[in-house]
Amino acid sequence: MTAPLPESASIGGFSSSNDGWIFGGALTLDDAAQVLRASSEMPLPANGVVDFSGLMHADSSALAVMIALRRRARAEGRDLELRGLPAALRSLAVVYGVENLLG
Repeated sequence: MTAPLPESASIGGFSSSNDGWIFGGALTLDDAAQVLRASSEMPLPANGVVDFSGLMHADSSALAVMIALRRRARAEGRDLELRGLPAALRSLAVVYGVENLLG
C-alpha cells in the first residue's frame, strides 16, 4: 500500500495537494516518462481530479500520460476526472481518435 502524501507534494511535472493533481508548464516527450514514473509512486488524488489548466505546452505524449492515468484509475476501481484540457490538446485527441478515452 502506498503511504499517504503530505498535504502538498511536488513530483515530476505536476503537484499534488488536497485539491487533486495540478499540471503546469510543459508535458512533452522530454518529460512524459518521468511524469508517469513519478505519478505511479503516488496514490491517485483523493478527490479524483487531475487539472491540466496550467499546461502551457503539450504534445501527443501528454495524451499518452492522460490515457495511462485513466487506465490506472480504472484498474484501481476509481473515477478520474481530467479537467482544464487545453483546446489544442482536445483537438489532437480528436485527430488521433482517442477523445473518448479522456472522458
